[in-house]
Parts: sequence; structure tokens; C-alpha cells
Amino acid sequence: MKSDALKKLIKEAVKEAIQEELKEILLEAVRAPKQVVTENVQPAARPAAAPTQTGPSVREKYSSLLDGMAQSRNGNLNMTSTDAQGFGAGPAYQPPASANTAGEGSALPPGEVSLDQVMGMIKK
Repeated sequence: MKSDALKKLIKEAVKEAIQEELKEILLEAVRAPKQVVTENVQPAARPAAAPTQTGPSVREKYSSLLDGMAQSRNGNLNMTSTDAQGFGAGPAYQPPASANTAGEGSALPPGEVSLDQVMGMIKK
């Protein structure tokens, strides 16, 4: 007998044995008496009253922050664009006239470009 044929016979026998065992297990599970499960559930305790704050209230924290800001700005909490100059903002950036932002060979010819020229570059 060839080994392939022997393997095939063994596989079939194992499959049959497993199917029979599974059939018996399922029948036992179906026929077994059902146990009624009851749970002892105790009602959850109601939470105690809301905890009291031991630290400063939100209003006190907010007012202390405002006071600190007012002191750092010499009492002036209103800011304008002139105040922003102190944050490092400078005049608008102007690139030099000789700056080439296009890649080499990809710049358009100087002057105006007509729509016909643009349409000629687009492949149909």
C-alpha cells in the first residue's frame, strides 16, 4: 500500500471518529438537565453628597489669574496689534526680486501667457 493511500485512510478514520465524538457531546449537552442560575444582586449604595471643595473655588482661581495678567501688563488687559510687535512679529516678509521659486527649466517665459498657450501645453 502506498503512503498516500494510507494517509488518506487515516484522515478519513480520524474525521469519522471526531464527528461521532462531537455528536455524542452535543446530544449530552442537549439532554442534560438545565440548572437555574439565580444571582444575589444587592442594590447599589447611593453615592454620598457631593464632596466639598477644600481648595479655592473656580471663581477665585479665575480672578487670581486675571489679577496676575493685569499686573504683568501694567493693568491693561486689552491688547492691540501694536502689542504683537513684542511677540517677535516683524514686517511682512518680502522675498528678494532675484529669488527663483520654480524648479530649473520649469519657469514660464517672462510676460503674460495667453490661454491658447496654456491649452497648448495640456495634453488631450
